[in-house]
Amino acid sequence: MSNTSSIKLDRGERRKIMLTLNGRERTGYCESRDLLSDFVRHELGATGTHVGCEHGVCGACTVHVDGIAARSCLMLAVQVEGRRVDTVEGLAPDQTLGDLQQAFQRHHALQCGFCTAGILMSCADYLKRVPEPTETDVREMLSGHLCRCTGYTPIVAAVLDVAASRNRKEPEHA
Repeated sequence: MSNTSSIKLDRGERRKIMLTLNGRERTGYCESRDLLSDFVRHELGATGTHVGCEHGVCGACTVHVDGIAARSCLMLAVQVEGRRVDTVEGLAPDQTLGDLQQAFQRHHALQCGFCTAGILMSCADYLKRVPEPTETDVREMLSGHLCRCTGYTPIVAAVLDVAASRNRKEPEHA
C-alpha cells in the first residue's frame, strides 16, 4: 500500500468513538460502517433520534453535529469522533420543555410523534440562523421533512410563535 497513513478496519472490528453528546462526554464502540443514527440510539441510548427512510429524505433522524442540523442516517458514526452531537434529548437538558417544545405542545404540532424529534432539531437550527422567518420560509424549511399526521399547519404556527416570542424579548444588558 502506498498510503501508510490510512486506517484499515477489518469487517466486524469495533472502533472506540469519543464525542460530546448533549453536553456530556461519551464513549461508545462501532463498526466502521455503522450509521450515526444507529450509534446514538443503540450504543449511546439516545432513542429520541428516529430512523425512518435511511436515505436522508424523511428528516426523522435529524441531529445537530457541531451545532448544525444533519441527517444522522447519512453519516457514519466514525465521522463524529471528537465532535459535538446534540439530539432531541439535548433540547431539554434540565427535564423541562424548551420554548420550541412548549409551542409544539400548545399548537398541537405533533400527533404520532415519529417525525417530531427530527423536525424539532431542524427548527431549532433554523431559528438560530433565521430569527424572523416568514410562513413561506418555515414551510420551505419543513419541506425536508415528512409528516403524515399534522398537515404541517400547526408546526408552522408553533415555529412562527417561537420566533415572534423570541423577537419580543428585550435584549439583556451585561
